[in-house]
Amino acid sequence: MFKSKWFLLASGLLLTLPLTLAAQVPVSQLTAGLHWRSVGPYTGGRVTTLAGIPSQPNVFFEGTAGGGVWETTNYGSTWENISDKYFKVGSIGAMAIAPSNPKIIYVGTGDSAPRNTVTTGEGMYKSTDGGKTWQFTGLGNTHIISWILIDPQNPNIVYAAALGHLFGPNPERGVFKSTDGGQTWQKILYVNDHTGAITMAMDPSKPQVVYAAMWQMRRRHWGFSSGGPGSGIYKTTDGGAHWTNITHNPGLPTGIFGKVGLAVSPSDPSVVYALIQADYKGQAGGLFRSDNAGQTWNLISLSQDITQRAFYYGRVYADPKDPNTVYLPNVGVYISHDAGKKLITLRPPHGDNHAFWVNPDNTQIFIEGNDGGATVTRDGGKTWSSEDNQPTGQFYHANLDDQFPFHIYGAQQDRGSDEGSSATPAAVWTTVRGGEMSWVVPQPGKPWITYASGYYSDEYRGNRRTGFSQLVSPWPAFKFGDGGRMLKYRFGWNHHAAVFNPHNPSEFVLGAQVLLVTTDQGIHWKAISPDLTRNDRTKQLRPGGPISKDVTGEEMFDTISSIAFSPLTDGVIWTGSDDGLVYLTRNHGAHWSEVRPPQLPEWSTITCVEPSNTQPGTAYVSASRFDWDDFHPYIYKTTDYGKTWTPLTTGLPDNEYVESVRQDPNDPDLLFAATSRTVYFSLNGGAQWQPLSLNLPAVRVDDIEIQPQQHAVVLATFGRAFWVLDDLQYLEQLNTASVTASVPYLFKPQQSWEGAAGGGGFGFGGRGGPERRASGATVFFYLPSDYTSSTPVKLTFTTADGQLINSYTLPLKPVRSRFGGMSRVVKLHPGMNRFQWNLRYADAVEVKGIYHYTQQNGPITGPEVVPGTYDVKLTVGSSTVTQPLTVTLNPNLPTTQAELQARFDLLMGLRNAANKLDTALNRAIDARAVLQKDVRTSSSGSAAAQPQIARLTTDINDLVNLHIQSGEGSLVFRNHLRSWLFRINSRIDRNYLPLTSGMIGVAHMYIQQADAGAARLQADLTAGKVATAN
Repeated sequence: MFKSKWFLLASGLLLTLPLTLAAQVPVSQLTAGLHWRSVGPYTGGRVTTLAGIPSQPNVFFEGTAGGGVWETTNYGSTWENISDKYFKVGSIGAMAIAPSNPKIIYVGTGDSAPRNTVTTGEGMYKSTDGGKTWQFTGLGNTHIISWILIDPQNPNIVYAAALGHLFGPNPERGVFKSTDGGQTWQKILYVNDHTGAITMAMDPSKPQVVYAAMWQMRRRHWGFSSGGPGSGIYKTTDGGAHWTNITHNPGLPTGIFGKVGLAVSPSDPSVVYALIQADYKGQAGGLFRSDNAGQTWNLISLSQDITQRAFYYGRVYADPKDPNTVYLPNVGVYISHDAGKKLITLRPPHGDNHAFWVNPDNTQIFIEGNDGGATVTRDGGKTWSSEDNQPTGQFYHANLDDQFPFHIYGAQQDRGSDEGSSATPAAVWTTVRGGEMSWVVPQPGKPWITYASGYYSDEYRGNRRTGFSQLVSPWPAFKFGDGGRMLKYRFGWNHHAAVFNPHNPSEFVLGAQVLLVTTDQGIHWKAISPDLTRNDRTKQLRPGGPISKDVTGEEMFDTISSIAFSPLTDGVIWTGSDDGLVYLTRNHGAHWSEVRPPQLPEWSTITCVEPSNTQPGTAYVSASRFDWDDFHPYIYKTTDYGKTWTPLTTGLPDNEYVESVRQDPNDPDLLFAATSRTVYFSLNGGAQWQPLSLNLPAVRVDDIEIQPQQHAVVLATFGRAFWVLDDLQYLEQLNTASVTASVPYLFKPQQSWEGAAGGGGFGFGGRGGPERRASGATVFFYLPSDYTSSTPVKLTFTTADGQLINSYTLPLKPVRSRFGGMSRVVKLHPGMNRFQWNLRYADAVEVKGIYHYTQQNGPITGPEVVPGTYDVKLTVGSSTVTQPLTVTLNPNLPTTQAELQARFDLLMGLRNAANKLDTALNRAIDARAVLQKDVRTSSSGSAAAQPQIARLTTDINDLVNLHIQSGEGSLVFRNHLRSWLFRINSRIDRNYLPLTSGMIGVAHMYIQQADAGAARLQADLTAGKVATAN
């Protein structure tokens, strides 16, 4: 008997346990309904490559350093991304369109202007339908594709210049060729594993003739080298089967070369231009020209305007029609009509210029790419299209404040420092005093005051209310151009850490190689630490070489890269450095201990330190080593103030380094990690990570910040500006939610705010722009796997005591807008669904035949609920699930609960009056239609019906003017009571402040008139029935 019972028990476990486990819905499916909002700013970031279609002069393409590939079809007025759905990275290095078939486009990934914060690529992509879809075509380990050439007659013959790994040697570099449209590649030019290809040029009349510039380039965190014996110019006349080194042909510099830009004149292919970085006649390079296809050369110009910062610029473009016209982008951008001797300045909207494409059919039309985006001219450079329509900004960090809605602060590479609202429809961004790197920190309680860094030692305190800013640097000896070893304080570029003490909001802390503190707004400073870096003076020299230096502060090394105060214990401060050290003080700097994770490789950049919000002694550290050619992720956790550390990288890809790690203040097990390609989250304290990419494009995420009071997660991206996820409270439920595939599930809606919709104003919105936060309450619910469209689904909203507010049978039916279009139907499906409730009671019924127009007429909406707790009920078939919903008043509104209740009562009175009136109008309209039909079909009833029709028409027209059937018809035909009722209802509805006596008086007057009008119509209908009976 014992054996039999055990067998039955075991059998039961075997039968039920797998079924239960199999039915559990994975978290990846539960997050499918979430959505990242792109909030801007809509200002362009750096452009690396451009292309156009000669026969379609309005169409252009741009490739960006971090934001993917974009297309414009209207000369740059608007841009649309065309790579997000297909590319695994956002950094683009090269692009080319097949001259014989403009539907064929090749794109090479990886930033081809390799500055310190470069993002690498993953090879080549190809489109055969003009950019609608893309396929990966190989060369993944080249990291950077810097130039692409396509045979003019055969789009299957393609050349790709691969720069290779910037931070270490690798053999996948040089010039590659495909003869089968990118299916396979052959390396046809290779110098060594330290030298890659940077530019190429082709003779369009003899496409077997190709010129290639090889570049020996190496980067380190603290410096770089541009040039060496591997650099040079090569030429092939047989499509790459054989190459000739023409580096030192007569007329060219005799020493080592650095970066070289090449261009062949399409109108005279014997003319070749080379912009060469070399030590030549006391300068760092010059522009050379050959008139015999590279056999001999002549120096054209040694102007520093076109040779400065060769590693970053160093390109030349030949005009399609005139062999003497060249375009030379640099800090400024120049055109020359005498082969480069005389430089004429063009003035696009932004400086720091990189790329050109000139329409060969009309050379007055061209596109230029710079650090601020892409811009189009149709008149040879006299006027330009805007660059403030491309959300491709590269941001290093995000800081948030406690306004409602909260604002986001950050520094955009090559643009400067900005702040803007996270939620308003316009998402207007304001420039604040500060530079293009590092943090922009709002002062707690006074967000109009910000602290932001500039180059080297500059630190500014800006006041947007007064318009004044002040230099508050701890030591304003501005030695721009010096190496770190020559400075009193070393400040990093993108890891220039700055933070306020959460326990003492008057204390502002700044990281150099020591920790600097001010408590009087930057007037006085003191160091509260020794040097918290390795202080390796061999890594604090002026970067650049061997030909020319390039010192901007980007390569400053041995600096504090992260600072974090414990939110639990005053005096506990953690720091991380860009050379791999982690320090801790538990007494506000009196004593420091080195506590770096011993498993972390020695040289690393500590990208983030995140002390726990709930456990003293617990902290998380993230680090990156991409500048050591190591792209692995590094995250560690300590629970004992850094004595021991545990790695937390399970689930993170091996090729994505980590820029930030954050803990949710409300749920200590909910963590977020920002990587070089996307964002991840963990529900179990980092033991297992999973992607939270959702609709986020492939982009490096530099920082994550959390706004716990408004339940939002914010991303700073290096190529697509800022993004916001508004559903933190939803994520916080995933640990405890038990969602099975066969049962409907309703999640508790996130806290909602009344009076937070924003909007208003006059005019029409433009195409594109930041995405506003959805107003009302977001309801997430799961439908079982066997759901079909025949299954009834209903959402019901009630007061806490069960009174009906509104109910919706889903999916909603399409509704015609006042401009004639139909609303989009969001279909239901098995799995996660979402519904946006507007917090309103049901609208009044509509008048049949009424035309909605902006200023005078529209639906009379039900009032919003007052702040409080409500219930939402999901009904799926016979199953019902209920969850509470909390509605809070916008904290910016001083209105009391009693005043809001009075507003609600008045709006409900208007809604009810309109409902009564509209119902009576509809009955009268229907009755009139019946009588009119009788008149048309029966002569016997005509005499009796005519007075009834006339009476109904008079009373209907006295209440609503149905002659108005256009947007401004009210300017022609007079409005009547129904329009006035709409106007007072809409004006009170948008007003959250105490009602004026005038509002109340007008509302009550219209309510009385509406009641009287409804009664008059009812009397007409009653009289009509009596007359008909007689």
